[in-house]
Amino acid sequence: MARVVFRFDRFILDPEDRRLLRDGSPVELNARYLDALALLVREPGKLVSKTRFLDEVWRGVPVTDEALTQCIKTLRRQLGDDAARPRFIETVPKHGYRFIAPVTRLDPDAAPSPGPELPPASLPASAGVWEAFLRLGRAGMIGGGLAGLLGGLVYGFVGIADAGQPGGGAVSALLVMICLATMVALMGGAGVGFGIAAAVFAPDRRGAWGVLGGAAGGLAVGAVVKMVGLDAFDLLFGQSPGGITGGPEGALLGAAVGLGVWIAGRPPGALSPRAGLAVAALLSAAAGMLIPLLGGRMMGGSLDLLADRFPQSRLRLDQLGGLFGERGFGPVSEVVTGGLEGLLFGSGVVVAMAMVRRRAGS
Repeated sequence: MARVVFRFDRFILDPEDRRLLRDGSPVELNARYLDALALLVREPGKLVSKTRFLDEVWRGVPVTDEALTQCIKTLRRQLGDDAARPRFIETVPKHGYRFIAPVTRLDPDAAPSPGPELPPASLPASAGVWEAFLRLGRAGMIGGGLAGLLGGLVYGFVGIADAGQPGGGAVSALLVMICLATMVALMGGAGVGFGIAAAVFAPDRRGAWGVLGGAAGGLAVGAVVKMVGLDAFDLLFGQSPGGITGGPEGALLGAAVGLGVWIAGRPPGALSPRAGLAVAALLSAAAGMLIPLLGGRMMGGSLDLLADRFPQSRLRLDQLGGLFGERGFGPVSEVVTGGLEGLLFGSGVVVAMAMVRRRAGS
């Protein structure tokens, strides 16, 4: 059979030479996923059934439908496609997939040079990429906010119970704690989530860009929250607790969450999807424990610092320290609660973003 090379949009696919190029630059795809793309591109506009994928790509190797779903999701991610508004791969529910972009067959000798009319830097990101960025960022923000809501409930109940507040005051203090923790976590989730989501604009090495984006988003939000918080305390009370959580803590936790999102989104292989999510959660927990060990503070440590700086406040976390054999909220309490906070926040962000990616790939 004569060698055939295909061109679509800004891409060149050479199945025989085993490569996919975007604007002349290689796009990373493993062998099976490249075969799946070639199967689609060879028959543009035609339905390719799930059975054909299993027969011609996996060649009889027993796999679940999840493997094909993950394959299509990865192809869409690498192509900058969007399942909701596809430009390349259209889902035919319960039957298979169809390649809908125009495809041109090329002379193999001319294939390595796509020759776009505009240089890559001047080409705008597709609407599908922007939508993916917004969806993933929002998911991270919501996941972080839900984690903050749960954390606020725990710290509120523990702190208020320890302070022995009367009924009405206890309810008000609990609501304040829930609102404070949720607001901070929403901002953190937005910074980290949109920072990680920005990796969709990168043509390759998205895992590295996701880690850097998570760190940058966490750094920015942490710095802003600390600056505004310190100014607010100084304005209202004439003094401020300088050691509350801030940019460095946000950067470390954001990087860990970014790495976790990348691991959880990897194609099936050594880790199953559940194992990937578990590893991501443990990475976030490790970062949360490392922060107090390095001299920083998570939410619990910051709340304890506030309680010490303002003795008249209603919040006390000494009861948590008692669970670990400490008088007051000591270093062991900070490390353990930091790990739990990291686990909760990282799990919320990673799971929310994984759910959005799974839905887009279905």
